[in-house]
Amino acid sequence: AAAALTPFTVTRRIGHPYQNRTPPKRKKPRTSFSRVQICELEKRFHRQKYLASAERAALAKSLKMTDAQVKTWFQNRRTKWRRQTAEEREAERQQASRLMLQLQHDAFQKSLNESIQPDPLCLHNSSLFALQNLQPWEEESAKIPPVTSLV
Repeated sequence: AAAALTPFTVTRRIGHPYQNRTPPKRKKPRTSFSRVQICELEKRFHRQKYLASAERAALAKSLKMTDAQVKTWFQNRRTKWRRQTAEEREAERQQASRLMLQLQHDAFQKSLNESIQPDPLCLHNSSLFALQNLQPWEEESAKIPPVTSLV
């Protein structure tokens, strides 16, 4: 019963926690493909983004590459393709946004420059007439002179 009351003991390892692991495997050096191989891979990728295992094996054999090399090349190429298309879409979105802002700005400028046609209802109501002629964005010197009589 006394043993159950004593706190459990923690055994501590001495040294670095990864010290007892097996050393990592050496990475293979980067494979260099010939221009002809890359050209053929690119042509195939342009036509077809994904290859079935039989298609991949046939392409690998024709290019004197391993199946794994072709598979990895296509995976990497698809990643590059997705990044490029995302960047293109973002550039198009930004261009469209700039165009919309320019169109809005042009429309606003045009509305400022157009003379306001008097509304028949406003001509007979001094408050509405004053509101219609109120243009806070204009310079003081360019404001419409105050209305002295309506008739």
